Amino acid sequence: MGDAHRVGVVGLGVISRAYLDTLSGHPAVRVTAVADLDASRSAAAAAGLPGARALTVGELLSSPAVDTVLNLTTPAAHAEIALGAIRHGKNVYGEKPLAADLPDARAVLEAAGKAGAGVGCAPDTVLGTGVQTARAAMEAGTIGRPQFATAVMVTPGHERWHPHPDFYYTAGGGPLLDMGPYYLSSLVHLLGPVRAVTGAAGRLRAERVIGSGPRAGERIPVEVDSHVSGVLEHVNGTLTTLTTSFDGVATTAAPIEVHGERGTLSVPDPNRFDGEVRVHALGDTGWHTLLASAGYADGARGVGLLDFLTAGGGRAPRANGELALHVLETMTALLRSAAEGRRIELTTSVEVPAPVPLTAASQWHGGRG
Repeated sequence: MGDAHRVGVVGLGVISRAYLDTLSGHPAVRVTAVADLDASRSAAAAAGLPGARALTVGELLSSPAVDTVLNLTTPAAHAEIALGAIRHGKNVYGEKPLAADLPDARAVLEAAGKAGAGVGCAPDTVLGTGVQTARAAMEAGTIGRPQFATAVMVTPGHERWHPHPDFYYTAGGGPLLDMGPYYLSSLVHLLGPVRAVTGAAGRLRAERVIGSGPRAGERIPVEVDSHVSGVLEHVNGTLTTLTTSFDGVATTAAPIEVHGERGTLSVPDPNRFDGEVRVHALGDTGWHTLLASAGYADGARGVGLLDFLTAGGGRAPRANGELALHVLETMTALLRSAAEGRRIELTTSVEVPAPVPLTAASQWHGGRG
């Protein structure tokens, strides 16, 4: 394990458990330190990770025993932690979004460029067999030239299940910034980067009621739009109609559909690594399901970090900072468009990440079947 990638984890909330489950036992990765504002969380996490130390956030960012910081803090702290890691010469891989706003995200990538540090960012669900099989089908010409797409995410709000949902309704939160990265990252994989957007947004309620945990029944304020929709103009000419909402109960709409000249492709939930990819060809009487043909099989949170740590030989990390920046600009431009009532052209673009060949769990997780 002497040459294993040494990872320090900052932020030990709900999502950290999934990451630690993926990283623990991987032959190429060693979690050497954990930190959280709640010291008891750090101590509890370190106790279950052989060789890991519970540190303060500042100690972890400066620790010589950490090469890459896994940033699992709330969105408002993403940029601060990332910049702190970069200042100490460390790579950083974070939860989405890259930062709570575009200037901070640009600052992270600029600092990393000057320091020669790597920046990666979730979501990595788009590297699973669901989105990657759909991408492979499109690239094989299964539905012909894409004409337009739809992307729909509707829930009644995360306060129903999350015990501390406050950050979903403050700056950096909302349905678009929270769930949009899954959909927009998928759309970039499928259709390429976005050149312009037109958006509309609204807010159904001024407050929400926590539905579970020790704060059940507590009311929290809503400071961001809870319903955002818009049209994305992709560089290749395809139009995507996007809806993200914390104001609905349920929907029968497919998470993503791509409509081509010769058929329609139904893409599974991009918040999952797997799911059925279905095609309805022009002239057929129904849908048929495609066998998984690409992606990290049995994917789990953290596979994007593994991809980030093992990239090389001319291949850029797939869950990279440039993609996260483009996705963030797309989202913030939609919100600006909604506020200003006009079409907005983007200033960023991105190379579509390399496709993921079908990769068994035993390959990407070093012996785990």
